Amino acid sequence: MENRPSEIPNIVQKLFTFEEYKDDTMHSLNVSIPEVLDPQYGMYVWPCAVVLAQYAWTRREELLHKRVLELGAGVSLPGVVAAKCGAQVILSDNAELPLCLDNCRRTCEVNDLPNVVVVGITWGEVSPELLLLPSLDIILGSDVFYEPEDFESVLVTISYLLRRNPKAQIWTTYQERSADWSIEALLHKWNLNCNNIPLEKFNSKDLTGFKLPGSHSVQMMIITCKGSAESK
Repeated sequence: MENRPSEIPNIVQKLFTFEEYKDDTMHSLNVSIPEVLDPQYGMYVWPCAVVLAQYAWTRREELLHKRVLELGAGVSLPGVVAAKCGAQVILSDNAELPLCLDNCRRTCEVNDLPNVVVVGITWGEVSPELLLLPSLDIILGSDVFYEPEDFESVLVTISYLLRRNPKAQIWTTYQERSADWSIEALLHKWNLNCNNIPLEKFNSKDLTGFKLPGSHSVQMMIITCKGSAESK
C-alpha cells in the first residue's frame, strides 16, 4: 500500500494491491482509494474494509456477474474490488450525508468504474431508493456494526433486503470494541443466521497493516435468512 498526493486539497489516494498465487499464476489487482483527511468526515480506509475487500478478492470467481450492494460504503474499497472482479455493483451510504455519496462517486472515477451506481440508503428507513433496488446476490457491509445504538437500524435494513432476496448473503466485517458487544439477540429477533469466518482461511491475518489498540480485532461473518440453503 502506498500514499499518493491528490490534486484535490485534503484528499490523499491510497493504493491497495491484492495478490493470490493460484494455478501456477500470480493474480493481482490494484485499487486506488481517495481518503478525505478532514476528521469531521471520517472517510478513511479502516481495517474492516481491507479485510472484507480481501475476502471479496479471494471469492472473485463467485462474484463474477453477480449483483452486489455495499451498505455504508464510504470509501467503497470492498465494493470496488467486487466491481473489478466482474460483479454488478451498487454502492450506498446514508442519504443524509451527501459528502459520503460524493466520495463513493470519486472512488468510482479514479478506478474507471462508470457503470457502478451510487444511491442514498439510510439504515432503518424505507425509501424509494431502497424499494427500487434490483434483486441482489451479495450484500457487503464493512464496519456497519460500529455504534450499538445503530445495530437495530442496520439489522432492519439487512432483514428487509434478505426477505426480498432470500438466497442472498451478507458479507460483513466488524471490529471488536467491547467485551459486551453482541448482536446475537438481535439476529434471533430478526430470524437471521450468522456464520463466523476465520480470517486465516483467506490470508487476512496480517493484511490490514494497522496497529489496532488494545486487544481489539477484526472479525468476519456471513449473515443469511434462517431456513435458506445458504444458511445451512
